[in-house]
Amino acid sequence: MAVTSKHLATFILGAAAGVAMHKYLQTEEGEKLMEDLKTKGTELKEEAEGAIEKAPEYFEELKGEASNKLADTLAMLKEKFPEAEEMLKDIIGGTKPKTT
Repeated sequence: MAVTSKHLATFILGAAAGVAMHKYLQTEEGEKLMEDLKTKGTELKEEAEGAIEKAPEYFEELKGEASNKLADTLAMLKEKFPEAEEMLKDIIGGTKPKTT
């Protein structure tokens, strides 16, 4: 791949941006920005670690809630449609449903 003037211009602009950033970070305002970024980074890291620790408990809770909702739904279906369970067994089992 040949180096074109576009590549050279991109390199020069990137180098200039790097030099400008380095100069800015040497100022008092730049140092304050870096401290703020470090503090925010530490906070985010701690938050992420806390979330990782809580994840198994959270998913167990969701699993329990889903099981309860499924059990409630099945109980309601059995109550409202008592013949539905037999009909589904017939359909899944491959036999024809009984007609009444």
